[in-house]
Formats: sequence, C-alpha cells, structure tokens
Amino acid sequence: MPALYSVPTLYIVPTPIGNLGDLSDRAKQTLREVGFIAAEDTRVSVKLLNHLGIKKPLVSYYEHNKRESGQNITIRIMSGESCALVTDAGTPGISDPGADLVAMCETLGIPVVALPGPCAAVTALSVSGVPGGRFCFEGYLSMNKKNRRTHLDALRREPRVMVFYEAPHKLPATLSDLLSALGDRRVVICREMTKLHEEILRTTLSEASAHFSRNTPRGEFVLVVAGADPDATPDPDPDQSDGNAFEEAVSQASAFIAQGDTVRDAVRKAAQCTGARRVDVYAAITKMINAETYNAET
Repeated sequence: MPALYSVPTLYIVPTPIGNLGDLSDRAKQTLREVGFIAAEDTRVSVKLLNHLGIKKPLVSYYEHNKRESGQNITIRIMSGESCALVTDAGTPGISDPGADLVAMCETLGIPVVALPGPCAAVTALSVSGVPGGRFCFEGYLSMNKKNRRTHLDALRREPRVMVFYEAPHKLPATLSDLLSALGDRRVVICREMTKLHEEILRTTLSEASAHFSRNTPRGEFVLVVAGADPDATPDPDPDQSDGNAFEEAVSQASAFIAQGDTVRDAVRKAAQCTGARRVDVYAAITKMINAETYNAET
C-alpha cells in the first residue's frame, strides 16, 4: 500500500452529483486504496464502484444507524484499516450524518482527510448569478409545520443568500412557505444538476410557486434565494395584518381565477381592491391550489 494511505485514516470522498466524469483522479485512487468504504446507501455506491471496476467491502452508514455503525467503523480504523466515507451524491457531511462520524474520529484521535469535490449547494450558487460573497446553507426544511415556521421566521431578515435542498414532492409547499415567510424575492431553482435534464430557472418566489402549482416537479432541486435587503423597511408580520382584508382578498382572488384570470393577475387585483398584502394573498392562494391538486390526485 502506498505510504500516503499507510496510516489508518477516515477519508471524506465526494462523489458525483450526476455526471460520473466529475469524480476526481484522487477520489478514484482513494477508493481503490482504502480497506473499506462506508456508504449512505450501499446499493447506490456499488453502482459507482462497478463503473470504476473497484471491488471493496461496503458498510452502510446513514442517519438511523449512525451510532452503531459509526462505532464499528472507528473500531476497524483503529485496528488498522483506512475507510472512505461516501454519500449517495456530493460531499459527505452536507445534509447527512457524515459530520457525526468525523466528530467520533476526532474524539478518538483518528486522522480525517477531506478531498475536495462535487457539492450541489456550491454548484448551484456558482451558476445562480446571485452575488454569493456571503451565503448560508439551510439544507432541507423540516417536515414538521411548527419547526418549518420557526426556521423560516428566523430567516426573514437574513441578508445573506440562502441555499436550500428540496425533494420534488415537497417543492410546491416549500415555495409557498418561503413566499409567505420571506416575501417575493429573487430565486434561482436548479433541477437535476450536471445530469442530462439539468434545468436552471431564474425567477421570483411568487412566479416559481405559481409555476410548480401547475407543473409537477420532477428530480432533485436546489434553491438559491436572495437575502433580505438590509436597507428596506421590514414588512409587518403577516399574523398582524388586517384579517378581514386578507380574507376578502383571498375570496376575491379565488373568484377572479374562477373567471379565467391567471393567479398572478387575480392576486394583484384582489390586493389592490382590499389593501391586503399581495405576498400573503399569493401564499394563501397557492396553498389552496396545491391542496386542491393533491386532493384531486388522491
């Protein structure tokens, strides 16, 4: 074994987020030289290894077995085997339990070496065109409504660009929640990055919410959302807005849509007539549309 890999070590090895050509030579060499590989989903990782012609023992390491599996991994490393940690796609430790394994190794004095490589968040930020000198990575929003609300409320005045991950079946609800909590901001939606059907949608949260209420999302998504304008006057809390005006605006917007107006035009006219905040009405209408679509499909 080369001297570089002679010291038992945990290697953090990024894998392609779509295009297999993005795997670095150093990553390939590491996967060949380590004693075993810890994978988020061994069924996914074995396909990559077969493509590379590499045969290595695989152990599973994911959120629900991270404690027991992490202990077994560190025992093997301390017994003399180096390990490569991989995730299904991208860099381990980003929205997965890789950070926990690194912390265990740090506690035990096990060397950890990180290889640079693919990361969906950074890739999306680089192609977004949104100034990213300062940004914050927010990962996946919680499925728990209360936790989502708390998370988004804390971001309402965040001036940095925000990067979110989202699954297709949750995207419409997430866009609606972002619109309701943050207001109508610029967003760049990256779908299936580096893959055959890659798509970059540069729009606003209101337009995106309307688009995906009409079109079923497919693939994995990264959202790059503009931060709050630090010089802008903060919007009032939606909960403090005039409830009567809001309810009347939602009712009018629904009627305009039934008459053939687009969602955007219906919300604009209803907000003008009632004085309600357009962003609140838009969020309510898109939630109604999403709920009706879901009920119709089920």
